[in-house]
Amino acid sequence: MKVGVLFSGGKDSTYSAWLTKKLGYGISCLITIISKNEESFMFHTPSISKTEKQAKEMGIPLIIKETKGIKEKELIDLEDAIKEAIKKYKIEGIVTGAIESVYQASRIQKICNKLNLECFNPLWQKDQIELLEELLKEKFKVIITGVFSYPFNASWLGREIDKKFIEEVKELKEKYKINPAGEGGEFETFVLECPLFKRPLKVIGAKFSGEKNSWRMDLDIR
Repeated sequence: MKVGVLFSGGKDSTYSAWLTKKLGYGISCLITIISKNEESFMFHTPSISKTEKQAKEMGIPLIIKETKGIKEKELIDLEDAIKEAIKKYKIEGIVTGAIESVYQASRIQKICNKLNLECFNPLWQKDQIELLEELLKEKFKVIITGVFSYPFNASWLGREIDKKFIEEVKELKEKYKINPAGEGGEFETFVLECPLFKRPLKVIGAKFSGEKNSWRMDLDIR
């Protein structure tokens, strides 16, 4: 089956792409939605434009669609991007990185139903600590590019998801009831290296913005 992957450049969409490939699906394209609304309900925003670098290292065509990020209306832009993927690459299914977000998963499923596409959510209901541990096992290098809730702050930006990170978020889960993989919007990520890439990506600069417990890092990548 030919599929298109909804791709943000973060750990969940990239890992879903990897699992999809391992299962023997043909990834015909990646689909990135660039939202002008940094608080989009649907779409990851930190360093989103850098998915072009990742797609190049994967050797997979990338469809980019911009949206104003207006709640619910942004789904029209997503549907248009998926229609483009159907026309250009003859996809028969869509892959998402959804883990627990019923809001996101239900809306993507509705679009897939409308367009007669399969909807594949390889991470759905996966234990979040187990997910982080699998990323390390599969040689993913992932960094934090945004934090958006207490107790996270600017000091977490740029941190790599490693054993120490996992131990710390385990403690924060117990103390503050956070989602340890950031599924509640606590943090966003960017993948610098994984088995899908021909070579690792390197951060050569970054722009930081934010305050208190809401910070983002927009990367310069080589």
